[in-house]
Amino acid sequence: MSLKKKMAVSTLAVSMAAASVAGFPFSSKGLAEHFGVSTASAAAVTNAGVKAKVEKIYAQLTETERQALLAYEKEAGNISAEIFEQIFQPVLSKLALEADDLATAHEAFKSVSSVVYDVYDKDYTAIKAIRYDVKNVDLLKKIAAKAGVTNLTADDFNEFLFGDKGVEAELRAMISNKSKNELLNLILNASSTDDALNTLLNEAITKVLNHNTVEGGLTVSQVVYNLNITPGDIKLSLKNLKATIPTAAPAVKALALAYVRAYINEPVTPNPENPGPSNPSNPSGGNGTVTTPVTNPTATPGLYDVSKLVTIVGNKATLKLVDADVLKAFDALVAANAGKIGLTLTLNLGTVNAATVEVPLSKTIIEAAKAKGIANIAITFNGLTVTIPVGQFSEAITLTASTVADTTVSSISSLKLASSVYEFDLTVGGVATTTFKQPIIIKLPLKNTEGLDKELLSVAKVVYGALQFQGGVLDGEHIVEPRDTFSSYAVLENKVSFKDVASVQAWAGRQISVVAAKGAIEGVGNGNFAPKSNVTRAEFAKMLIRALNLENNSAKQSFGDVSSTAWYAPYVAVAAEKGIITGRSAAKFDPNATITRAEMATMISRAVKSINPATTTSVSALSQFSDAGKIAASLKDGVAFAASNNLVIGNAGKFNPNNTATRAEAAVIIYRTINFK
Repeated sequence: MSLKKKMAVSTLAVSMAAASVAGFPFSSKGLAEHFGVSTASAAAVTNAGVKAKVEKIYAQLTETERQALLAYEKEAGNISAEIFEQIFQPVLSKLALEADDLATAHEAFKSVSSVVYDVYDKDYTAIKAIRYDVKNVDLLKKIAAKAGVTNLTADDFNEFLFGDKGVEAELRAMISNKSKNELLNLILNASSTDDALNTLLNEAITKVLNHNTVEGGLTVSQVVYNLNITPGDIKLSLKNLKATIPTAAPAVKALALAYVRAYINEPVTPNPENPGPSNPSNPSGGNGTVTTPVTNPTATPGLYDVSKLVTIVGNKATLKLVDADVLKAFDALVAANAGKIGLTLTLNLGTVNAATVEVPLSKTIIEAAKAKGIANIAITFNGLTVTIPVGQFSEAITLTASTVADTTVSSISSLKLASSVYEFDLTVGGVATTTFKQPIIIKLPLKNTEGLDKELLSVAKVVYGALQFQGGVLDGEHIVEPRDTFSSYAVLENKVSFKDVASVQAWAGRQISVVAAKGAIEGVGNGNFAPKSNVTRAEFAKMLIRALNLENNSAKQSFGDVSSTAWYAPYVAVAAEKGIITGRSAAKFDPNATITRAEMATMISRAVKSINPATTTSVSALSQFSDAGKIAASLKDGVAFAASNNLVIGNAGKFNPNNTATRAEAAVIIYRTINFK
C-alpha cells in the first residue's frame, strides 16, 4: 500500500516537489478536487475518490499529530529567501534562475507547505491558487525551455509523485510485503524512523529519476536529467530541509501513521507453506513461529534449489532465504571443490510467475561468502541469470529484476527484439546503487530469434529515450554481458550499414557490420565508416574495451594528457588499469597519435590474455614474417601471441609492423578477438 501517498500529501510532497524543482507547484490536482491525475499513464483515480481518500487519512490524525502539521506549516511559511536558497542549493545551482524566478520559487514553496495543514481543515483554495498563479506557470515554462522539453506543468509533478511510474508507486511496491504492525513499528521507532523512511524515499526517488522518457515515461525525470540534476542533489536537498526545518520530520511521521491506520490491513489468507502475520500483536504468525518450507541446501553442491522459498504478492515475488541454510550450501560447494578459487553458488528460483523478482542477500550471507572463498552468488529464474561478485560489498544487498513492457524499447526503435525487456536494480545497505566496482554479469534468455542474424544480436541499454549498444557474447540461446551499471536492457538485432565500405567489402565488410552491431565501433557520420582512415590510440582503446565488455567506470588513470572529461578517458583508464595499454611515457598516453599494426596486435594480445590467461604463444609465430626484424623488441611478444592465435595475419609474407592501422583493419582484428575461444 502507498505509505508514500500519505507522505506525499504531507511534508514529503512538499519536500519532493521543492527538492526536485526548488518548490515549484506540483499539487494542482494533487490534493482534493484539484488532485485528479490527468495523464494516461497515471493511476485511474477519480477526483472524488482521491478527495475521499485524503480526508480518510486526515481523519486518523490525533490532536498531537494535527499540531505537528500546523507547526510545520508555520515554520516552513516563515523561512527567508536566503534560507530557502541554502536548503535547495544543490538543485538551484543546476537551474541557474534569475532573481525574480528565485523569488517566485520561494513563494511557491511556502504556498505548497501551507497545503499540508489546510487540507486538514478541508480548505482546498490554496491548491487552485498555486496551480493557476501566473508567475508559477511562467516559471515552469522557463524550466521547460532550459531543459529542452515541450512543456512542464503541475500535472507532470502529479505524475512524478503519484503516477504508476512515480515515487508513490515505487514506494508502495517496496513496502508491499510489510504488515501494518511492521510499518507502525518502523514509524514509531524513535531511534531509526527517519533513517528508515528516508532510505525508502531515496530509493524510490532514484528509481523514478532513472525511468526513461519513452511511452509512459516521466516528463519531470527528463527535465531533471537534461538539467544534470542528480539523485544525490535531490537527496541532499531533502537532508537540508530536514536539518533546517525541525518540524518537517514530525509532520511526516504524523501523516505516515495516519496513512497506515487508514489503509494498511493485515493479510486474511496466509499461505499455508509460509504463513505470514495473522495477528497484529504477533507479526511472526498465529502460533508465534515462522514456518519455513523445507529445502536441501547441500543436495547439489553449487546449485541451491530455493524455489519453495519464493512468495508472491500481487505481481511481485520475493525470495526469503534462511541464512544458516545458505551457509550450509557454501560449505557443500567448498567441500566439493577443494583448493579451487572463484567459486559460484547459484540460487535457483525456478519458474516465477511475477513481473518483479526481489532477492535479498543479508550481510551475514555476504560476509560468509567472502570468508569461505565464494566469489559469486548467481540468481537464476525463468531462464534469466544474474551473477553478482560479492567481494565488493560489505553490507546486505537486494537485487530486483523486473520484466517490463516491450514498448519500453519498441517505442524508440524499429529494430527487432530478441528478448524480453528487463530492468535491474540493486540496493547496498538499503541504498540504491547503480555503479559497481566489479561488473555484475547478466545472462539474458533469447526469444523469437527465427530469421534473425544471431551475429548481429547485441544487448542494448535504455538511456533516457535512446539505446546504447553494449555487445554481449552468445551462449546457446542466451547472451551474456557484464555490466558495471544497472538500467533497462534488452537484446536486439542491430543491423548497421555504411555506404562507403564497398572497397573493403570482400575482406572486411561482414566484420565491420558485426563489430558495429556490438557497439564496439561507430561510423564517422552521414552513413560513412571511413574504412581506410587511420585509427588513433584513443579510438582503438574504446573499440577494444567495448568489444571485450571490459568497461568499468571505477577505473582510474593518471596520464597528464588524458582529461577526465574526454570521451575516451574511461576506456583508457580500464585499458591502463588492466595493463592492456601503456603510455608513451609514464605521464603521457598520446591519445590522438595514430596506432601502428604492431601496437594494435600487442594491445589485442594483452586484452585476450587478461581474459584467457592460459592461452599460449608459438615460439615460431614470427618466423612467417620476413620483416619480423622491424618489430620493436617491446612489441614482439604481443605480435607473436596475436599471430599464434590468428588474431592478426600478414600480407605477402610481411607483417608491416610500423604501418598505421586503418579502421577496416581494426574492425577485422576486433571481430577476430570477439570470436576468440
